[in-house]
Amino acid sequence: MKNDPYHYALIKRAIEYIDANATTQPSLKEVAAATGLSEAHFQRTFRQWTGVSPKKYLQYLTLNQARDMLATRHTLLDTALTTGLSGPSRLHDLFITWEAMTPGEYALRGEGLSISYGWFDSPFGDMLALATARGICALAFASETGRDAAEVDLFARWPKAKFTQDLSAMRPWVEAALGAKGEAKLLLSGTPLQLKVWEALLNIPSGYVTTYSDIARTINKPKAIRAVGTAVGRNPVSWLIPCHRALRKSGALGGYHWGLPVKRALLAHESARLEAAE
Repeated sequence: MKNDPYHYALIKRAIEYIDANATTQPSLKEVAAATGLSEAHFQRTFRQWTGVSPKKYLQYLTLNQARDMLATRHTLLDTALTTGLSGPSRLHDLFITWEAMTPGEYALRGEGLSISYGWFDSPFGDMLALATARGICALAFASETGRDAAEVDLFARWPKAKFTQDLSAMRPWVEAALGAKGEAKLLLSGTPLQLKVWEALLNIPSGYVTTYSDIARTINKPKAIRAVGTAVGRNPVSWLIPCHRALRKSGALGGYHWGLPVKRALLAHESARLEAAE
């Protein structure tokens, strides 16, 4: 799999075409034409990106597939690790360590904190990364929102911090995340409830999904489904803390802070690669 934005841009065009024509189940030829590629080029690029055929991959882009995933791959978070799902089913052979800011640090809203930031190519388009000396504190995808909006969004979460553009400072952690091996360190800043929700998200294996209500039960807040949904949406570290794996109980995708096309691509990418690995 390559990490250049071209591959995600192609996937994005395919998703948009399929969403608009889902009831007619477009053929490989039709989808390839919509992306501006020949059938052979389109199929080859899809295989590079997912490891499976375009036909199989496209199945994962539908809402029905989300419902199927919920029925067959939905795992309660308190049993996910003990069933072995966190082993070979993970998309990344990546060791993630994380720590939370103390309540006092959180209350300072970044005062006295130096944060490096930079833009990186990812499988899902432009990716903005923020990091301190203690780890990555934010990741965002900008293919739907644009770079300016992504920067405004993430910088506003640390209003009193000093920001410096410096790719080298965070490159080892970002490359570990994108290169499917190594160690990524995260530094999380949030309320106690948000931190519990984000920790629960970290326990969802790649290629599997859960529901907001299950997360609420896992953190012993069964009636706080709406608050859990808000905390999921406020996750500052996209992809590594997999908020895209949280669905509504009905199987509907729900929202995604960086755009539903990105969420569809993330889920489809992980599910297709899991099936290919199995």
